[in-house]
Amino acid sequence: QVQLVASGGGLVQAGGSLRLSCVTSGFSFTNYYMDWFRPAPGREREFVAGISWRGGTTNYRNSVKGRFTISRDNAKNTVYLQMDNLKPEDTAVYHCARRRSMSRDDYDYWGQGTQVTVSS
Repeated sequence: QVQLVASGGGLVQAGGSLRLSCVTSGFSFTNYYMDWFRPAPGREREFVAGISWRGGTTNYRNSVKGRFTISRDNAKNTVYLQMDNLKPEDTAVYHCARRRSMSRDDYDYWGQGTQVTVSS
């Protein structure tokens, strides 16, 4: 069955860094766009970053551009999120997700998430 297991979260001071990993299994990883999302106040979730099938195209929400970097290793069926210069407003549970289509926020599978807490 399809599984997405995220890890790498933790407690960090503002300005610090974390690297999240999402190991996947049960499907052909290279056939799917992969995203990271997090919960948002007043909404179910918000898009954080996305990466195309072979990593040639990446997208970010404006508030994380220049600070976060999404990447993938197709040989390891794993997607990463490097988070630098973290801010308290980045505090959230981060989930990796498989896109069902080309549209953001159209997911058919996502993992349990990993908690990121940024102290000021």
